[in-house]
Formats: sequence, structure tokens, C-alpha cells
Amino acid sequence: MKKAVILFLLVLATKGHSQFAKNMFSKDPIINLENWQKQRIYFGYYLGFNSFDFKFDYKTPVQEDIQVKKTTGFNVGVVADLRLQEYINLRFEPGLYYTKRDLYFPGISNKESDYLREVNSTYIHFPLLLKFSALRTGNIRPYLVGGMSTTLNLSSNSKSKDDNFEQKFRVKQWTAAYELGLGIDIFTEYFIFSPSVRGMFGITDELIRDNTPDSPWTGNIDSMKSRALLINFTFH
Repeated sequence: MKKAVILFLLVLATKGHSQFAKNMFSKDPIINLENWQKQRIYFGYYLGFNSFDFKFDYKTPVQEDIQVKKTTGFNVGVVADLRLQEYINLRFEPGLYYTKRDLYFPGISNKESDYLREVNSTYIHFPLLLKFSALRTGNIRPYLVGGMSTTLNLSSNSKSKDDNFEQKFRVKQWTAAYELGLGIDIFTEYFIFSPSVRGMFGITDELIRDNTPDSPWTGNIDSMKSRALLINFTFH
């Protein structure tokens, strides 16, 4: 994920520098797709990367937190953009997100089958966002984006009667979150390229407790909420 972030920043810096130089030193800069974003509605698609985490809150203080090993997942989806006014757009970005997290529970036992739980997640993600764009400068237009999202986890195990005593870690199917981020529209001759980075912060507890109330895995967890860093490359 660090490599992806560095790549994202390099793309922004390279594109921004080239466009800045062109608009600064050219007497008649070529304005690409000048009327594109004046459309009432337009569509696109995105590809990207994610890094999901869990935030744990406990009923009683603990000496060691549950450790989360994150991996880099991928995102793919479509974009529907509705122009509300010159600087504000309403965006719907349904997509498929895949990620994997390993949870390490301290103090349970030395057996990997006890202290390790692999959480593979395949999400169908439904974010509804407001995009606040700045004034366009040449072929560049930065923006902020924020809103709410709901997610369906196809790998939740929510209907399983087995729990951690049978090595089955269960989470709820539906969760909700809020999202905040920033990006930049880069107008090329034929399309708009929009790299963006966004944080997702869960607001609903998604843990399904074990059948035994004093379970060493879930008994002391007050809430477990997803957090994520999302990097998307959108094409309109």
C-alpha cells in the first residue's frame, strides 16, 4: 500500500507539473474537453487499491490489543455523476472490493488455530457522495469528496451456527460508514483521468459474538468497526 500511495503522489506531481508549466508558459493553452463537466449526468469507471483495518473497542481495558495484519486489496466499479451546480456534484460509485485481514488474539494459546483468524472479505460497496470541485485551472481541477456508504459483505459467515470454537470468525452482512477524500480531475484530449485517495470510517459494529458469552475471542469486544484507505483511478 505504501508503494501505491507513492505512485499516486508521483502521478499527481508529474501531471500537475506538466499542466502547470503548459498553462504558465503557453500564450494559448489548449483546453481539453471544455464543456464535458457541464453535462447534467455522465458516467465512468474506476480501478484501485485498498487497505482495510479493524478498530476495536473493549468492554474492559486490555494489556494487549488484538493485532490486525493488513494486506493490499483491489477495487473495481462504476461511477454515475449528477451535476447539481457548477461546483457540486452528486456521485454514486457502486463497486466490488476485495480485501484480507489476519487477526492475532493475544494470550489465548500458542496454537495457531486458536490465536489466528483470517478474515477474507468480498464487499459490494454502495457509496453516495458529494463532490466539491475547485475552479478549473487549465486542464486541472482539484476536488474534495465526502458522504455515506453501505456495504454488503458476501463473505460474512453471518448465517453460520459455528463460531470461534470451531475456527469460524463471523461478521455481519451489512455495515455503514462515512467517507472523506480528495482528488484531482485531469482533462486529457479524449477523457478525464481522476486519481483520488479516500478514507472510509465504519460507524456500525460488524462483529457477531460467539455463542458463549465469555468467549476469549469476542467476549470482551464492545465494538469492531472497519477502517480503510482507498485509492481509485477513475476514467470518464
